[in-house]
Amino acid sequence: MSIIHITSLTQPGVEVFATLTEAQLRNRLEPEKGVFIAESPKVIRVALDAGYEPVALLCEQRHIEGDAADIIARVGDIPIYTGERELLAALTGYTLTRGVLCALRRPQPKSMEEVCRGARRIVVIDGVVDTTNIGAIFRSAAALGIDAVLLTPDSCDPLNRRAVRVSMGSVFLVPWTWTEKPAADATGLMDSLHDLGFKTAAMALTDDSVSLDDPALAAEPRLALMMGTEGDGLPHSTIAAADYVVRIPMAHGVDSLNVAAASAVAFWELRRR
Repeated sequence: MSIIHITSLTQPGVEVFATLTEAQLRNRLEPEKGVFIAESPKVIRVALDAGYEPVALLCEQRHIEGDAADIIARVGDIPIYTGERELLAALTGYTLTRGVLCALRRPQPKSMEEVCRGARRIVVIDGVVDTTNIGAIFRSAAALGIDAVLLTPDSCDPLNRRAVRVSMGSVFLVPWTWTEKPAADATGLMDSLHDLGFKTAAMALTDDSVSLDDPALAAEPRLALMMGTEGDGLPHSTIAAADYVVRIPMAHGVDSLNVAAASAVAFWELRRR
């Protein structure tokens, strides 16, 4: 073990936990060098089980032989920074969830073809930027049998620290990647999905939308469910180009659900049977 006791907020090596922004962590220019942060022993264990490579660990001193002991035994010879709870909170800017953070190496980006190979049910997330929503969608996708997740380039990064935490590590369990086309380029994105063998189902309220429990949807051998932004929903061009436009039946005059709640309902109804 390489345990380093932190005595200063400017201690060399702890920048990854303190001063680097999410964009700097992601390092778009050199993704092979990028890292992300996972919080809490449970989430870190899921990441390690999924094969993610740890880079450094930060934990409260009391957790070295406590909640983080099994993690420390697994991560090999990486720096393990430790200190008192108050110092670590001052360093990171927030109280650590269960007292443990881990910086992990970002995986190499995958192609849509690789992620969707063998998939029957996938979701396309368009322009969803709220970290809580992204995390919740991934958690539902993992729990309810969605085979893969595609995100348009203007969506929130699933490896954002908060998104990872809200997902409870589910972002490590479901294959995902970025789409090659934005949803606004409806023809390009739909063509890509059709080339992969999927029919597309846009979640939207229109005069010709079909109910989520329509038997035709469940009967599709390969279906790409498309979820829009928190505010405006899917672009009109995407809705017009979709094979199906789908609505969730609702009561009491409610016209829509939060995108995370809507995704869970849709995943359950259209799950693989």
